[in-house]
Amino acid sequence: MIANAIEYERAQEELQYLEAWLLRLQVESPLPKKGLTRAGVRKMIARIYDEIAVFEGNQPYPTGKQ
Repeated sequence: MIANAIEYERAQEELQYLEAWLLRLQVESPLPKKGLTRAGVRKMIARIYDEIAVFEGNQPYPTGKQ
């Protein structure tokens, strides 16, 4: 819950950052013309988790493969 103007401004900044990040992802990884496979969706999800981990400062998401 946003309780004051400072939190509102912070939320706006975060939203702008996330919108820019989403736009960059869409440009770098457009949807394939032939559709999506399960493996392709898994790769996209793993890439998103990696981006979120960098944003949050955590370790990369474990993919199960080493």
